[in-house]
Amino acid sequence: MRTDPLSAAPTPGELKATAIEAARRAGAILLEHAHNGFRIEHKDAVNLVTDADRRAEQAIVTLIRRRYPSHRLLAEEGGLREETESPYQWVIDPLDGTTNFAHGYPAYCVSIGLQLQGRSILGAVFDPTREELYVAEAGGGAFLNGAPLHVSRAPSLNASLLVTGFAYDVRESSNNNLDHFSRFALRAQGLRRTGTAALDLCYVAAGRFDGFWELKLHPWDTAAGALMVVEAGGRVTDFKGGSFSIYSQEIVASNGFIHDAMLAVLSGR
Repeated sequence: MRTDPLSAAPTPGELKATAIEAARRAGAILLEHAHNGFRIEHKDAVNLVTDADRRAEQAIVTLIRRRYPSHRLLAEEGGLREETESPYQWVIDPLDGTTNFAHGYPAYCVSIGLQLQGRSILGAVFDPTREELYVAEAGGGAFLNGAPLHVSRAPSLNASLLVTGFAYDVRESSNNNLDHFSRFALRAQGLRRTGTAALDLCYVAAGRFDGFWELKLHPWDTAAGALMVVEAGGRVTDFKGGSFSIYSQEIVASNGFIHDAMLAVLSGR
């Protein structure tokens, strides 16, 4: 596979192949550490990082840099790796669900998104414990292990299974999602909290969940998954129904049918 000098435009197929290969390589590293052990460090009281995170991220970064040395890289552990003039930016979460991973709970994944001039064009999310690979391309649909995805057709909150999460500052901040959780608990058929936003979004795309909301996420949490939902026929906005950006502090993703009802609950109605 060719690498790209600054002036060369890689093909969509090449970019997708790179994202998939990088996600699978990182997933193999996570499984290796899950089986053989890992070291845990604390960023704060509840926010963890492991050497598995760092090894997986380095594997992704190394592969992308080798093939596309001019591209920008924004990764959870390394931050923005360099400022370049490239219109391409890879957004990388080497281990979404670190707390799950650290406790041996098999709900975690690798998430890799790609933006072109600030627009999401590609997403790959790999769950190594289930061998599930989710891929989405802007305008090209979303797929799970090659099979097309489509959001659910649940018509109402009362018939919906929703999912959410809580930010790491849940103990310190009053803006902690507990109020929204309580209101949705009285309106939805069921609520879940999996601990991995990237998989939550993929599950909305796959119709396993009907809706997802969360606040205080980071770009690497949503860059791939939000595109997955849109390409599977769903809707993604902020809490007020406005356009979503991976830099937004709020996200609502749904099958579309229940979206306005979710927005109403989030507004306190």
